[in-house]
Amino acid sequence: MTTRGELGQAIAAIILPYSPRDLELMRWNFSEAVREIHPELRKILEESITGHLFGTYQALRVMNQKGSFSSMEEPLATGTGDFWKMVQAQCRAGNGVRLRFLKFLLAGFCMFVQKLPGHPIGMPFPGGDKVAVIDGVYYCPVREKANDVDAALCPFCPALQTPEIGYLNPPVNGSRNRKQEFIRNCYDHHHFNG
Repeated sequence: MTTRGELGQAIAAIILPYSPRDLELMRWNFSEAVREIHPELRKILEESITGHLFGTYQALRVMNQKGSFSSMEEPLATGTGDFWKMVQAQCRAGNGVRLRFLKFLLAGFCMFVQKLPGHPIGMPFPGGDKVAVIDGVYYCPVREKANDVDAALCPFCPALQTPEIGYLNPPVNGSRNRKQEFIRNCYDHHHFNG
């Protein structure tokens, strides 16, 4: 594939034979994986992932029905081929390969066809920070911190690393922790009198 539209059509041809039951199985597997997390965070994560899975599937289905892919002639992002090589390596063997492949197909559709982050907007990470969009730019708090994970989406994701807090860079829609970090940074480094 050389364009976003060609990739969208190819992904649609593979994903659309999957059923909503497959998405339910993915959701259930995720729920099992986060079972030990604090109940409040677990609920937010489950809602975020469920909406993302079903929303992405429906977006792909609708775009395919409308023929939207035929007008998407923009070249694919650099690194697209490396992503699919990683997917091939991750889906060679083992249990659950069919659903793992579906997960990567949905992520690839988001990142390379829709130009959206691989994780849903609002998805929280440890520390309370979330994937966010500010002035049309996507930010992820773990974008540059997932290098030790073989199957990480981060190296291929269009989101930028959430900037570090600084005097000239206050947190926009930041978590409580990041707001406190900003206040602490201002106090420690900008010697207020009074």
